[in-house]
Amino acid sequence: MTDIDGSKSVGALDRIEEIIAYVEQAKAVPMSRACKVDRAEMIAMLEELQNELPGDLRRAEAMLQERDKIIDAGEREAERIITEGETEHARLVSRHEITVSAEHEGNRIIAEARGEAQRLRDEVDEYVDTTLANFEQFLHRALSGVERGRDKMHTLREIGSFAPSQQEPVEEEKPLPQL
Repeated sequence: MTDIDGSKSVGALDRIEEIIAYVEQAKAVPMSRACKVDRAEMIAMLEELQNELPGDLRRAEAMLQERDKIIDAGEREAERIITEGETEHARLVSRHEITVSAEHEGNRIIAEARGEAQRLRDEVDEYVDTTLANFEQFLHRALSGVERGRDKMHTLREIGSFAPSQQEPVEEEKPLPQL
């Protein structure tokens, strides 16, 4: 994850990967499916993850608030354009000699304003949808990482008492793609 200033920061997904690696590297308890991990170190890692997630959620909430601000600004601009169009329309209609052309021009301006307002709404919706889709992918990968870690932990517990020659081959996992 990259901060606004372009520097590299450790995100929640990286924290999860660190915890998984830590558990994978933990020594197995003989004759057991359990493994030995330093409780204080594991708690510290999980607390770091716990502290990281609210930041990610706040960023998502901020994106939604930004979306609302953009929509509000677009709607205000659309109303301003429509009001200008209607004002211009009324001004042109009031003149006898150009009544017909004024009606056409006013309608064109209003239609153009409404089209512009719709275009702005569509752009905002697309931006927000893309941003939320990216955040959804991030959360999905984080959840997948946690599930894989738990599966590996359970697998290690189950095969902890067997000799390596009795174990089934483990399928190599591919790293998650970066956003």
